Amino acid sequence: MAELSFRNIAKRYGDIDVVADFNLRVEDREFIVFLGPSGCGKSTILRMIAGLEEISGGELAINGKVVNDLAPRERNVAMVFQNYALYPHMSVYGNIAFGLKRMKIGREEIDKRVRSAAKTLGLEGLLDRRSTALSGGQQQRVAIARAIVKTPGVFLFDEPLSNLDAKLRNHMRVEIARLHQQLKTTTVYVTHDQLEAMTLADRIVLLRNGAIEQVGSPREIFERPNSQFVASFIGTPAMNFFEVDLAGASAPCSKKARLAIDPARFDLDGRSKVVVGIRPAHLRPARQDETANIIEGVVDLIEFLGNDALITFKYAGEEVGALVPAQMSPRVGDQVRMTFSDDNLHAFDIETGRSLAKRSQGRP
Repeated sequence: MAELSFRNIAKRYGDIDVVADFNLRVEDREFIVFLGPSGCGKSTILRMIAGLEEISGGELAINGKVVNDLAPRERNVAMVFQNYALYPHMSVYGNIAFGLKRMKIGREEIDKRVRSAAKTLGLEGLLDRRSTALSGGQQQRVAIARAIVKTPGVFLFDEPLSNLDAKLRNHMRVEIARLHQQLKTTTVYVTHDQLEAMTLADRIVLLRNGAIEQVGSPREIFERPNSQFVASFIGTPAMNFFEVDLAGASAPCSKKARLAIDPARFDLDGRSKVVVGIRPAHLRPARQDETANIIEGVVDLIEFLGNDALITFKYAGEEVGALVPAQMSPRVGDQVRMTFSDDNLHAFDIETGRSLAKRSQGRP
């Protein structure tokens, strides 16, 4: 097993900083997911771990040993690529065994490892088949098996499910989760898909422009986003945001909207405007006697999602989404009046985007 330590890691291409001052510790057996939009540096960091990209600055250590200058084969890591990278002229058995043969491992040991990995991933009946005759999901399992047999200290996954259809992607996500529970190998997984991150990760490292925006468990990042960017990136459907003027320090609220902003929960000192956020799932139909935290408008779009429906309407000049039970969904053109609990309100600085939540309160 292995621990990873990133100390002031940087990656530059000429004058362009792709990753800057990256610091992180990955614990032994932990499943870490690097999440973020395209171009945020997540795959570059993964390739630096693998030794496929040179490190421009800082130190990367695996189990306490600095590996900046070590060749990929000397780092005790195994990588599963987005495009599988299988040899088309080889059988499934040959593809899985290829790395072991290069490591000069004995034939009996190779056969033992290949058949064990094939059993784990349900490939026993496909060992003699050419990789080109496999489905996308089968090819991905072969790529994972090829990594498993090396018994590495660290597994690296670079968007391994992005080429699969939705149903197969869900199936393989479950298989990867089960595999980690079984092998308990330190894993770093790169994706831009928040569902993969939320369901697989022990901790998520959310990246933006080559820097860490927030690190935490899926629940922590969902419930306590430390910036508007994090709040907007995590959660489906996306969080609703409103720019509001504060009425006054004695009873802060929106002048346009009847939204109470509790100064006991948020740092509002010296601010005349803030951005507030509410998740669609936290909105519910308001009773006639409820007058606080009211958001209302005329429904102009309904998206049926099975058990739920996402209704969209305009409020205070902003488009608002609300998630409601499908059987209670209004119709296009209906007037809706929604409310939410004070505990579900988020507030962010209008200039920096940072959360204004007082962390001593435990929740944003």
